[in-house]
Amino acid sequence: MFGKFLSVGSVIFLFFAAGPVAADTAEQEAVDKTIEKVGAAVSNAGLQDVVAIDHSRLAAAEDIPMPPSQVRIFSDSVANSAILQANIRAGLDLPFRILSYSEKGTLSLAYTSSDFIAKRHGIDDQEIFSVFEEKLDGVLSQLTDLPEPKAAPVGADKDFGVLELVSNYDFPETVARIRKAVTAQPDTVWFAEIDFQAEARESGVDIAPAQLLLFGGPAPGGVAMAEFPAIGLDAFCQKLLVYLDDQGNTRVIFNDIAAFAELHYGSSAKPHAMLNKRLTKTFSTAIQ
Repeated sequence: MFGKFLSVGSVIFLFFAAGPVAADTAEQEAVDKTIEKVGAAVSNAGLQDVVAIDHSRLAAAEDIPMPPSQVRIFSDSVANSAILQANIRAGLDLPFRILSYSEKGTLSLAYTSSDFIAKRHGIDDQEIFSVFEEKLDGVLSQLTDLPEPKAAPVGADKDFGVLELVSNYDFPETVARIRKAVTAQPDTVWFAEIDFQAEARESGVDIAPAQLLLFGGPAPGGVAMAEFPAIGLDAFCQKLLVYLDDQGNTRVIFNDIAAFAELHYGSSAKPHAMLNKRLTKTFSTAIQ
């Protein structure tokens, strides 16, 4: 089994050559076709396709069984910039993402809503999300022959499930150190990164330095998602935001995997806590 990257323009597809499929073939085909339709809708809406990640085949390549699951991440710089001006930390939940997955034989579609972002990051002005909602609706409205897409549950409190570290280094060095620490791990795949500040400048908007790093470990991720496939929307792949705060401190925020399992399922498992511990140690060793 050999993993391969296929780059088409700015889109990265991660797939595997002939080998084990994670679950029932019919369920896998349904997820495959669904995420392909999401990709077509993204293209028709004129949005930037960032990365499509096949959680289940990545896990299967490491001999970890889990239900069929794929997430598609796509972007719009104008929508992103409006939200980031209100709260730069909202970059942890940008850009758009839609998860197609099968659970107990049922095909489901889930997405991250503006309500989730607003609650998690304390953004009260709904007008800030007007472009975000318009662009997202432009994709969702095309998915007419699929299960109804459902918004992910909204966390109870501001900063729900956010783990945070303050770096001892400046912004560029922090990004470089985390990238080096992550890519040095043999069981981890680097998917993509988004420079939100550079993206905003192209739209004529000035925001603080902020960079989103996307990566994941197929084996530990597969174990963590096996009984909790819906967390493939929020907690996997790993999303880490590096940003410069108003006091000039470089901060790193990332998702609490156990918290998201509890949000979606009402409970979490030992692999979630173990991954939280591993991630925190990796990042803190790199930047503190």
